[in-house]
Formats: sequence, structure tokens, C-alpha cells
Amino acid sequence: MFEEDDEEMRDPRSLPIYKKGEEIYDLTRQVADLIPDDNEMLESTKGFMLEDASMICAKIAGAEGGDIYDIRMECAAIIRKSARDLSLHVHSLRTFGFKEVHYYQLIRDAIEEFRLLFIDWVASFDTSNYFIDRWGLFNPPGVGPFDKDPDEDIPFDPSDYFELGDDDDDDDD
Repeated sequence: MFEEDDEEMRDPRSLPIYKKGEEIYDLTRQVADLIPDDNEMLESTKGFMLEDASMICAKIAGAEGGDIYDIRMECAAIIRKSARDLSLHVHSLRTFGFKEVHYYQLIRDAIEEFRLLFIDWVASFDTSNYFIDRWGLFNPPGVGPFDKDPDEDIPFDPSDYFELGDDDDDDDD
């Protein structure tokens, strides 16, 4: 059983990066609420903005829950893409005539603060807790997609741990 402090550490909502992600979502929601519903292109941009903003916290939670290097790095890449895309939506808003575009700077400022937290968060990933990413994208430093899996050398005989056999046939007698 985990102690209360251990549970809090495992709860991604207690992390500063998660809290900043929530702030980004809240700001995005507030700006999105200013977007008029009568412009199809602005409405589409609004959907993309909210999707990108919501992806940030979802992937932080996924990375924290997985705690495996390659999974965490995959989530980090999606977070980075979502944050960068969110930062760039201001151009679409301007292009399609959103009048309150100056409020978008609040989101961009929050994304910059998030970026600094993100750098430290990614640096904290445990590089010794991984599965080899055979695609080669998310391996820890020094590990390649064609490396031999060190777990292959661990002898494992299932019969040492489990009763295997034809015991199921005895039930029919």
C-alpha cells in the first residue's frame, strides 16, 4: 500500500507542469468563448484550439501513468506538437477576422512558461526504465532500435512458476 505522499507524487494533477497545462486550457476556453459562432472558419479554429489545449493534460497524465521512457517520450512529443500548434492558431484567428486576437497573447505567454517546465519534466524521465523502441524514435540515449534486448538473457521457465499440464482433462472424468 502506498503512503499518502507516494500517492500524491503519482497523481499528475499535483505536478506544476499539469497545473500549467490546466491554466492553458482555461485560458484557451475563455478566448474560445469570445469566438463568434457565425463564422465557420473561426468555429473550426476554435475546435482545433480546444483539442490542442485538452491534449496537453491528457498526455501528461498518460506519461506519468506509464512511467516507461519510450511511452513518456511519445507523450512528450504529442504535448510539444499540441502546444506548438496551439501557439500558432493565432494566425488563423487573425486571418479569419477574429476581433479579440490580442487576448491570445495570454495563451502564448502561458505556453512559454509551460515550455520551461516541460524541459525540466522531460529531463526527469528515468532513462533506465524502458523497452527498446524498435521504430527508433523514443529510445533513451545510447539505445538503438537494433540493440539486443537485455531481458532476452534472463532465463524463464513458466513451469517453475505455474502449474502447467493436462489438469484440465481431469475435470471431464
